[in-house]
Amino acid sequence: MSTQPVAAPAKLDGAVLKIAGVVVLGAIMSILDITVVSVALPTFQTEFGATYAEVAWTMTGYTLALATVIPLTGWAADRFGTKRLYMTALLLFTLGSVLCATADSIGQLIGYRVLQGLGGGMLMPLGMTIMTKAAGPERIGRLMAVLGVPMLLGPIGGPILGGWLIDAASWHWIFLINLPIGIVALIYAQIVLPKDSPEPSESFDFVGMLMLSPGLALFLYGVSSLPETGTMSATKVWVPMLAGALLVIGFVFYSFKPRHPLLDLRLLRNRNLTVASVTLAVFTVAFMGAGLLFPSYFLQIRGESTLDAGLLMAPQGIGAMVTMPIAGMLADKVPVGRTVPFALLLIAAGFFAFTQVGTDTSYLLLCGSLFVMGLGMGGTMMPIMTAALRTLTNHEVARGSTLLNILQQIAGSIGTAIMSVILTNQLNQSPAIPGVTNPVSGEPVSEAGLAIAAVQDPAVGQQFPDPSVLERGLQFAADAFGTTFMVGFVLTLLTLIPAFFLPRKREVASLESEGAATPVILH
Repeated sequence: MSTQPVAAPAKLDGAVLKIAGVVVLGAIMSILDITVVSVALPTFQTEFGATYAEVAWTMTGYTLALATVIPLTGWAADRFGTKRLYMTALLLFTLGSVLCATADSIGQLIGYRVLQGLGGGMLMPLGMTIMTKAAGPERIGRLMAVLGVPMLLGPIGGPILGGWLIDAASWHWIFLINLPIGIVALIYAQIVLPKDSPEPSESFDFVGMLMLSPGLALFLYGVSSLPETGTMSATKVWVPMLAGALLVIGFVFYSFKPRHPLLDLRLLRNRNLTVASVTLAVFTVAFMGAGLLFPSYFLQIRGESTLDAGLLMAPQGIGAMVTMPIAGMLADKVPVGRTVPFALLLIAAGFFAFTQVGTDTSYLLLCGSLFVMGLGMGGTMMPIMTAALRTLTNHEVARGSTLLNILQQIAGSIGTAIMSVILTNQLNQSPAIPGVTNPVSGEPVSEAGLAIAAVQDPAVGQQFPDPSVLERGLQFAADAFGTTFMVGFVLTLLTLIPAFFLPRKREVASLESEGAATPVILH
């Protein structure tokens, strides 16, 4: 087997950039949807007369659908072709979005969100597969840099767009906005994506599907029920978690027997993929879990509108836009093990300010901290993905990207549940107000709970004449957020441990030709 030295990674040509544009549209739709819906949960409570636990299932149902369909993506991409499957995913996602806008009950909305998730779950792993095959492993870092900047429009624009649409029009438009984007993406994909060359020779792993998809769904159902119950001992939590974990563990042992398992864990023999996967999972638990609480702090403690809360989050995305192109180009030239740890330290430095938040912490300090965290994010996510996929052959890419997306979904759900439970438990320690009960549940009202309600609705505070109680309660709530952010800060520092094992020497990128892998040494 010969090696061919290459002076520098080849530039991305127009054809590759056009294909990247299709993936960007699908990714923006998916990311926008998640961030837009997250700021609309209070609106759903009001519109449908539902509890927070009920409206949270608009997020949980979507996540469970993702977990169910993602394992099938690798096999389906080989069987039916990436173009056909990607367009099907776009169609399902767009159709689900339109149906969500027609929902007239919280049950209908949750059901339609599940349909959305079936399409959304395939968009990201398929997009990564399409990108990698189009650019070749030796240009993954540069392509990730090109894709990273517009993909950040989702996290930046989602809260802002969601807040504006809800304030200026109605909640229906947070879903209808996907219709024109989806139509454009479908037409664009039909024109630009290369014709499919599926490999239908691989048999479908039905046994694996019966273990992995329900196992992931059950496990994530239990995890997602944790914030609602607040305890692991609740039957609603531990029973599905245990059943799901047993099914997943059973799949792990079984997956090495069939020649073409639903999820190919043999790929983890690739050291770069394994280390990158562990780093990505720990980082996702740490950052994505706490990241959802940043807007909540602005909404519940500082009393900002959904639009203003979105605008306050923008510095994070702007920071990532600054470093992501640079990190992508460096990833093609410098081993990611030399750059990612520094990016993680930037995230930790920005995170620390949020561990000290109070009721009147300077917005200049918080926005500056979010910007620094964004700088670190731009140098973390895409380079880790690059390290994971670079040394896989073309045939392995679909399976590898599927594995990464499953890990991200599990880690994100666990991180969100951990942070939500910690925050809820902290808030529950607030002293109860004597003689004051919730008119709906009849339970005592805490000082922190009343203070948060008064921030979001001044009329509540006017009904309670003692301002000192509200001040104490709000300070207690702010401290609860600070404690929760401290957990995220510590977990971010722990991510440095697996990051230390990322490649620190020049890597070998694999290119598959006629079934054989030809390494290309990058200099």
